[in-house]
Amino acid sequence: MATTIWTGSISFGLVTVPVRLVPATKSRDVSFHQLEEGTGSRIRYKRISEASGEEVSNDQIVKGYDLGGGQYVVMEPDELAALAPKASKQIEIEDFVDLDQIDPLYFENPYYVVPDKNAAKPYQLLVRAMEELHKVAIGRVVLRSKERLVAIRPLDGMLCIEMMRYADEVLPHAGLAGDEAEVSERELKMAEQLIQSLASDFEPEKYHDEYREQLLDLIDRKAAGEEIVAQPQAQEPAKVLDLMAALEASLARASGTATEDDTSDGSAEAEESAKPKRASSAKKSAAKKSTAAAEIAAVPKSQSARKAPAKATAKKAPAKKTAAKKSTSSEAPAKKRSA
Repeated sequence: MATTIWTGSISFGLVTVPVRLVPATKSRDVSFHQLEEGTGSRIRYKRISEASGEEVSNDQIVKGYDLGGGQYVVMEPDELAALAPKASKQIEIEDFVDLDQIDPLYFENPYYVVPDKNAAKPYQLLVRAMEELHKVAIGRVVLRSKERLVAIRPLDGMLCIEMMRYADEVLPHAGLAGDEAEVSERELKMAEQLIQSLASDFEPEKYHDEYREQLLDLIDRKAAGEEIVAQPQAQEPAKVLDLMAALEASLARASGTATEDDTSDGSAEAEESAKPKRASSAKKSAAKKSTAAAEIAAVPKSQSARKAPAKATAKKAPAKKTAAKKSTSSEAPAKKRSA
């Protein structure tokens, strides 16, 4: 059964709905303890005074606000208790707003809002009315000695409450994106086509924390006594971004027409793979010619001299025979003179 972290009620107008909050999420991060190498003993931390170097017990520790430069304002427990918000068992709805008016930056932690046994009817009344109007309720709750701003929204026939950040907790983002760059109409159209080709319905089940799964698998293998040899990872060289080539290759891959060369990594190689096929054919032809030239250059001069006339006259058979007769007749006098 889910752990209840708060019990109270939601009120809007004169309607009160008794509810309780239970966590809607759970962290799956893999945590480790620090151990002493060789012995496996746990490492413990102690509270040590910088001045004396001695351990300090909890009853000797007070809270201080850092003013900088080693100056602190010490706050007494009763002073903090006097300022603490009064624990309230009620979430009073202050406003109803449209969900799309709230930027996700303001959301922190979600909790399910569960009705008490005798509160099913007013609970469902609130859920149905908010679903029909597409509204989200904004209110406040004191949770763990801190007043929190909350948004209550309908979710699959029930209510979900989101702990929110206050406006001054959200950092400004002006100037973080750098100077505004000019985007051509062609680039924009191609980017829109790429986004449309990758558009789909959100299915959270298909996304997995692959690092955590691999880490847990490694832990299981080591626990079973398997010897693990870590393989060094080669660092990939930096790639030069070519926006248009990357867009073209990405569209080709998304449409299923990409070749092995169209890996769309945003590098200069993507530009070559995105060129028309006739360009690659021309390259193949040029490569064949250069290969043939290299073969001819590698043949000894005496062989290339004998083969050249035959290659040049290969198209006209009669001319070849005539040339052969002439060369034979011209060789005969030469033999007589040499004799």
